[in-house]
Amino acid sequence: MKKRILAGSLMVFLVLTGTAALAQVAADIQKFPQCKFCGMDRQKFAPSRMLTEYTDGSAFGACSIHCAAVDLAQNIDKTPKTIQVADNGTKNLIEAEKAYWVIGGTKPGVMTKQAKWAFADQKAAAAFIKENQGKLASFDDAMKATYEDMYADTKMIRERRAKKRMMHQGQKP
Repeated sequence: MKKRILAGSLMVFLVLTGTAALAQVAADIQKFPQCKFCGMDRQKFAPSRMLTEYTDGSAFGACSIHCAAVDLAQNIDKTPKTIQVADNGTKNLIEAEKAYWVIGGTKPGVMTKQAKWAFADQKAAAAFIKENQGKLASFDDAMKATYEDMYADTKMIRERRAKKRMMHQGQKP
């Protein structure tokens, strides 16, 4: 009987803590479930997602630094109040300017050929580099690389989408 009570208590604890953690991660995802530029599911791409809040009270939830950069360029007259990015390990939002960024490496990026991943902890970023390569960078470095990669990445995305459309229509790419 004691084992059943203990097992039941453990199940309730796991359900409650799991639900709380999910709700904490999902607050911005619930508000912006899909990226308005590419339509990607921000829950599925939670480790790369970003949230920009502007001083006028508006906000934008992006799937990646690529789409966040598109939004920043389109809203040149708006001033960002905060720019947050998901920590690659925990998926919690952190301040993008305080994050330790890793550019490049063997782990594929989101919406880009040259990956850009953010970490709250420098040791986690160093461990990621040891496993996946890449170089440690600042937010300014990551954003500069994003804009420099924009043409090639946009071309890559268009080609992938055209190929996908052809496959859906039963044609060979």
